[in-house]
Amino acid sequence: MTNTYRDSGRAGPENEEEFVDILKEKRCSSDLCHALRDFTPSPYKGGPTCTAADLPKAVLESQYLRYVVEEIATETGSSLEEVREEASVILEEMSQNLQLGFIRLLAYVLTKVLKRLFTGVHVNMEGLDALRKAVGESPVILLPSHRSYVDFLVISYILFTYDIPVPVIAAGLRNAGMKMFGEIFRRSGAFFIRRAIGSDKLYWAVLSEYVRTIVKKGYAPLEFYVEGLRSRTLKSLMPKLGMMHMVLEPYFKSEVYDIKLVPISISYDRVLEESLLAHELLGVPKPKESTAGLLKASKVLQNNYGGMHVNFGRPMSVRQLCRGKINRCQYNLAPRDLPQKPSADTQACVSSLAHLMVRIQEEGSLISPWSLMACLLLQTPTAVLTEQGLPWHLLTEKTLWLRKLALDFGARLNWPGRVPDPDVMSSAVALHHSIVRREAGRVYLVQEEERERERPINPEEDVIKAAVVVLMMAAYRNQSLHIFVRPALLATAIHVAKTAQRDELFAFFCFLRDVFSNEFIFVPGKSSQDFEEACVLLRKCGAVHISGQEVTVSDAGLEVLSFLQALLQPFVDSYQVMFRYLCDDGVHVFAEKQLLPAVRNLATKLILSGELHTYEALSSDTQKNVVSALRRLEALTKLKASEQNEYRVNKAAVRRISDMFCGKIPPQMLQTTPDAKL
Repeated sequence: MTNTYRDSGRAGPENEEEFVDILKEKRCSSDLCHALRDFTPSPYKGGPTCTAADLPKAVLESQYLRYVVEEIATETGSSLEEVREEASVILEEMSQNLQLGFIRLLAYVLTKVLKRLFTGVHVNMEGLDALRKAVGESPVILLPSHRSYVDFLVISYILFTYDIPVPVIAAGLRNAGMKMFGEIFRRSGAFFIRRAIGSDKLYWAVLSEYVRTIVKKGYAPLEFYVEGLRSRTLKSLMPKLGMMHMVLEPYFKSEVYDIKLVPISISYDRVLEESLLAHELLGVPKPKESTAGLLKASKVLQNNYGGMHVNFGRPMSVRQLCRGKINRCQYNLAPRDLPQKPSADTQACVSSLAHLMVRIQEEGSLISPWSLMACLLLQTPTAVLTEQGLPWHLLTEKTLWLRKLALDFGARLNWPGRVPDPDVMSSAVALHHSIVRREAGRVYLVQEEERERERPINPEEDVIKAAVVVLMMAAYRNQSLHIFVRPALLATAIHVAKTAQRDELFAFFCFLRDVFSNEFIFVPGKSSQDFEEACVLLRKCGAVHISGQEVTVSDAGLEVLSFLQALLQPFVDSYQVMFRYLCDDGVHVFAEKQLLPAVRNLATKLILSGELHTYEALSSDTQKNVVSALRRLEALTKLKASEQNEYRVNKAAVRRISDMFCGKIPPQMLQTTPDAKL
C-alpha cells in the first residue's frame, strides 16, 4: 500500500521488536500472583470521579431522558411514572458493574486459557505507552477488530497487565443470559445491548444517554466493535454508525474538549471458530451463547492456535479529524439536552471516521504466511487440490514470490526472520491441518470426516462438504485481501475493459468499487485516491507503465495482473450467480429468507454441472452483500409495507450491472464521476 492512512494513525512501527509476548514471563510464574498484583492505573484527569452506581442515576436524572420520557408519555397516554419505570428496567438490564475483584478473577482464568491456546500473545508496546498517556488527558474510545470470541476480554486483560484503566465494553444482550458467566462479564465491565432495537424510542434514548454519560464523565475507556458483529469471513465488515455517533456526540455538542479514538488490530494465526464460521456461512444456525455451550467448547483447549498479535494504533484526536468537516455551531441553535437530528454533514463525518477506523485496523493487522499460501491455493481448482494435490515446491516458490509482492505493497507480515523459509511454510501447513495436509511432496485439501450413514451421500451434500473446507481457507485468504484489493480492482478493469485509456480504466474502477463497497472497505469520497494508490502500486512492482493518459501492461507484469485478477474472480463469479437468479423470469418480488437458500441451490447446481468453479457463491454473507449493493444502486427496492424484508427486482438495472461485469458495456458508457450512483 502507499500508506495512505499512516499519518492518520497507522498502528505502530514496522519491525518485529515492537511486539512483546506478554505470556512469556507468565509461563514461568504464578498465575495467581499475576491476578493479585497491585493495580494502580492513572485515572482520567478530565472530570470528577464516578462509580458504576452513579452512571444509571445520572442517566435517569438527565434533562435529555426527562424530555424523552415526557414526550413518550404524551404520545402513548402512559403516566410519567410508568415510562420512568420502563427506563429504569432498561438501565438495569443494560448497565455494567465494573469491579476490580472480577477483573482479577478473569486475569487468573484468562492467563491459564491463553497459555493453553496460543504460543504467544504479542502486543506492541509503543501503542500501549501512547494509550496510557491518552487516558490521562481525554475520554478514550477503544475500537478493536472483531474476528473471534477471544477478542471480548483480551483488551481488558492486556490493560490490567500494564496498569491502564480497564474499559467498559459494549456486548450483545445474549451474553447477559449466560448463567453465572453473564454476571461475571457484567462485573468485568460489559454493558449489554439488544441486537434489534428497531424504532424503540425509549431504548434508543436510554442507550445513547448511557454511552454519552460514560464519555462525558470519563468513567473509563469505552470499548466497542465499530463493525458491530464478529466477522464470519475474517475480512472487515461495513462499520455500524449508531454507536459511533453516540460516542462522538459529546464532542459535537462541546461537552468535552476532545475525544481520542484508538483503533486496535487483533490478528490470529488460527481462529478458534474456523469450522463454526464456515458452517454458519452455509446456513447452519449460530449456536446460542450459553454456559453449557461454553463448557462444551472447552475441547478447543486441546488444540494449538499459533500466535496472536494485538496492535494498538496511535490515539487519534477527534478534534483534529473533524476539523473542516463539521460545523459545531449548529448544536448551539437548540438546548444541548434536547434530542437533535444529526445534519447531513454530521452523518457524513461520522461515516467517514468509522470507515477510516476500519481501514487503520486493516493496515495495522499482521499477515501470516498461511494467509499468503491460502491466496495461492484458492487459485488452484478444488478438484486438483482434492485428488491430485499441488506440488509442495511449486507452492513454496509462489509463496515467496507473493511475499515480495505483499511487501512491495506495504503489508505487515508476521514472517519469522530467524527461521528458514521452508520451515516457516511447513509450520503454517501443520498448524492448519484441519484444512490441508502435506503428503509425498504434495499439498491436499482435507475432506470433512466421513460419518456412518444409513443412506449414501448425494451430490449436493458432497458440494456442501467441500464448501466447508474451501470457505475455511477463504477466510484466511481474506485476512490479506485489503493489501491487494485496490490493485486487484485495477487489474480486473484492465482485463475486462480491454483499454489502456486512464479515464476509461478509472470509470470501470469506480464501477467495481461501487458494486463491491459492501464487500471491501473504501472510505467514502476517496475514489480518486484509491485509483491513484492502485496505479502507484502496480507501477512500483513493474506491472504497468503509466505515461500521460495511458496505463499499459509491461511484459513482466502479466504474472502480477493475472494473480490479482484471479484473486477477485470468486467475488465476481458469486455476484454473477446472484444476478442470474434475480434476472430469472419467475423472480419479481422475493423475501430475503427465501432468497438465500434459493441462490445456494442455484450455485450448487452450477458447481455440479461444471459451469461454476467457486464454492464462495454458497456463502450467505456474500449473498447479503449483493443484496445491499443492489439496494444502494437502486436495482432492488424494499417494500415498505412488508414485514418479511421483501424486495422488488428492477431486472433491467440488474442486467445492466451484470453486462458491465462482463465488459459488454464499454467503459466509455460508464459514469466517470467519483462515487456517483450508477
